Amino acid sequence: MLVPVLLFILGFVCLIKGGDWFVDGAAGIAKKFSMPEILVGATVVSIGTTLPEVMVSASSAVMGHGEIAYGNAIGSIICNTALVAAITIAVRPSDVERKSLVVPTFFFFTAAVFYCAVAYITGYFSRLTGILLLLIFIIYMILTVRQAIKTPDAQAGSEDPGSGEDQTTEDKPIWKLIILIIIGAALIAVGADLLVDNGTIIAEALGVPESVVALTFVALGTSLPELVTAITSLAKGYGALSLGNVIGANLFNLVLVSGISCTLSPFSVPVGKQISGIPASFVIDIPLMLAVMAFVTVPALIRGKLSRIQGVVLLIVYVAFCTFQFVG
Repeated sequence: MLVPVLLFILGFVCLIKGGDWFVDGAAGIAKKFSMPEILVGATVVSIGTTLPEVMVSASSAVMGHGEIAYGNAIGSIICNTALVAAITIAVRPSDVERKSLVVPTFFFFTAAVFYCAVAYITGYFSRLTGILLLLIFIIYMILTVRQAIKTPDAQAGSEDPGSGEDQTTEDKPIWKLIILIIIGAALIAVGADLLVDNGTIIAEALGVPESVVALTFVALGTSLPELVTAITSLAKGYGALSLGNVIGANLFNLVLVSGISCTLSPFSVPVGKQISGIPASFVIDIPLMLAVMAFVTVPALIRGKLSRIQGVVLLIVYVAFCTFQFVG
């Protein structure tokens, strides 16, 4: 048990340093190109911090454990929103650029409608489903990049709370910033892998069921990059970057992670825990995924800001969700 614990701690260290470098590189590039931070968060940062989910789900699917890939994707979205976004909102409520939120939010709920239709009608995620999800991802990336190019001065000249602290990062040449992002993403992936592998070993040694591990321990482990990135972003004054990261990561979990998983190895919606004979996936997991995302995005789109009470409510919801998985 000692070795898994030590490797778990090592993974945490890799995540912290990787998240720090990744935020520095992404924020530096955003400033150099006068690109809105939230767009960088919804694309570059989200792809990097979603690498653990992609790696874990892809390997799980290849090994024939589709239920782990499913639980990892859905659980990560819930964790990203009800834990990562909740902390960001509760610690530093901030105004958000509604215009930049429209595209990722629209694509998330469009993909969610398709995902839910497949889950509730067929209960089976085929290769065709995976290909269509990946197609949504490709279209989103194309439109997002085009939007960023068309609005290069969306946040030009604005002062970031942590701009003084990161002046040296901003002055670095583009190639050094890109190296920071690559190394940061690599550390995040390695750290998350160590956390998931050894966290799962520890959980199973303590007698935690596999169905619960997928939605909680694995999801939390692969979501730690988003959590670390959010915390380091807050510390550096990039609140918008954190929110953009969460929204983009959730979309990528739904279309990229799930798309790759069922394309590699089709699987059925896992039965897992049941409520009155109905799989909890249909009455708890998927509905909660949609509810917490709506709770964050709708007020942000309508009012252009988030309140501290939203963060507190989300944290309570996440605690209740985890309690249900272990006790309910």
